[in-house]
Amino acid sequence: MIPRYTRPEMARIWSDENRFRTWLAVEVAATETLAAAGIVPKEAAKAIHARAGFNVDRIFQIEAEVKHDVIAFTTAVAEIVGPHARWFHYGLTSNDVVDTAQALLIQQASSLIAGDLERLAGVLEDRAWEFKDTPMIGRTHGIHAEPITFGFKIANWYSETLRNIARFKAAAEDLRVGKFSGAVGTFAHLTPELEEKMCARLGLKAAAVSSQVIQRDRHAHYLATLATIASTLDKIATEIRHLQRTEVREAEEYFSEKQKGSSAMPHKRNPVTCEQISGLARVVRSNAQAGFENVPLWHERDISHSSAERIIIPDSTTLADYLLNKTANLIETMFVYPERMMANLESTRGLVFSGQLLLDLVESGVSREDAYRLVQSHAMRAWKENLDFHELVLNDPEIRGRVPRAKIERAFDLKRQLENIDKIFARVFPNKVAVKKDAASSKKKVAKRKR
Repeated sequence: MIPRYTRPEMARIWSDENRFRTWLAVEVAATETLAAAGIVPKEAAKAIHARAGFNVDRIFQIEAEVKHDVIAFTTAVAEIVGPHARWFHYGLTSNDVVDTAQALLIQQASSLIAGDLERLAGVLEDRAWEFKDTPMIGRTHGIHAEPITFGFKIANWYSETLRNIARFKAAAEDLRVGKFSGAVGTFAHLTPELEEKMCARLGLKAAAVSSQVIQRDRHAHYLATLATIASTLDKIATEIRHLQRTEVREAEEYFSEKQKGSSAMPHKRNPVTCEQISGLARVVRSNAQAGFENVPLWHERDISHSSAERIIIPDSTTLADYLLNKTANLIETMFVYPERMMANLESTRGLVFSGQLLLDLVESGVSREDAYRLVQSHAMRAWKENLDFHELVLNDPEIRGRVPRAKIERAFDLKRQLENIDKIFARVFPNKVAVKKDAASSKKKVAKRKR
């Protein structure tokens, strides 16, 4: 059963109709190559090209009797082709067809996923620049650390997505291989030269060496790459979930006017999309584990991998396609609250500048140990008693006696903390000129999304 979240394009790729259609394309390519080499009669190849077809129900009907999907397929096709069908599947073993066709199906699915990745990168780039200069507090261990900007956070996601694009391209290319090497991979009935020509007709490369199957390290790499992509999406969704918490409320996934968050509590605006992304990412990661288990097969082949792959490859590509589109929509439509970000940044009343103050004290001649003691004592007092850290520092005669007031004030300068954001953006987006976007512009876009 095709999951309801499957896009029509991806559902078509993994349909029985398309699977058998791809098997047929592999068979016809093999027959035409053999005919060109003078091994199969040209009239037979022409007849097969012109007449070969199938009925999905008939294939399943035959399979119910013979218990072998490829034999059921070739038998159903032979019924339509007629006498020339004796040259259909000539010199091939089942996995010459199945593995080569699967490579083609994965290429079709990969084309959709590659487009999804590019779209996500574009959305992340747009929103990173939109909030490049929107200050917020950076957090480590969930605790306020030092100031960052929201655009900086998104730029990090964008850069990771670029790495995923490169990784996915390599993994998909590694699986763009076919094989026609026979029952144990030794070309007992065909030749490596014929295999290369057959693969070329299909837009594939020939595997340098294979057993009865294409080796499953390629598939494991591909599934692991999908799992890595899913983990990136989980990371993004998890961050937005945290930012949406009532106590934080700095960003929020889109919530429509008619949407309801809880059957019992009308006030609820839950991050359900983020939670769905995180949940389904776990499925993609678990499928990758099955892919690793498929690498060790008995001798030149067993079928322990086959049943698992019928689930994990369609499911993982389908989920990757779904999750990438879901995440792109999430980022594109999410609400962002710059005022709340600034309020949270300022909520600890200057504590987040303790690191810079420490360095400025050291620069002024205070030993690191003494500087740390002085700064931490005021920081802990401010934390416990809810006092203004800035004022405590200014009123400390030991600090004032060693550091000019102007230098102390500079330690609490937010712009100083963020002065390298433009340089970071220049590295992440080397082909784009930095453009300052004021807070009013960001507020306007957020308000527009709310409407």
